Amino acid sequence: MPLFVVEYTYSAETVAGRDEHRPAHREWLGGLAERKTVVSSGPFADGSGAFIVVDAADATTVELLFTHDPFARNDLIAATRIVEWIPVVGEFSS
Repeated sequence: MPLFVVEYTYSAETVAGRDEHRPAHREWLGGLAERKTVVSSGPFADGSGAFIVVDAADATTVELLFTHDPFARNDLIAATRIVEWIPVVGEFSS
């Protein structure tokens, strides 16, 4: 299956909401990681967003899947970018 990058952008206005919903968000991501759908995930060190690598059939599937993220359900993401990623060197390359 192809790999996709989901890039979240956060705003300063949603810090409190993200703090409140972070346990549910991480539990949701953890479930996807257990099923090998999420390959890796983590926030940017500056708090501006997050980067999630996803193994899925297509971008439409990823888009639909990520509507279930507690951060998305609670309108805590300023912007979401989903792009197919083709790793050619390193751990994620074929």
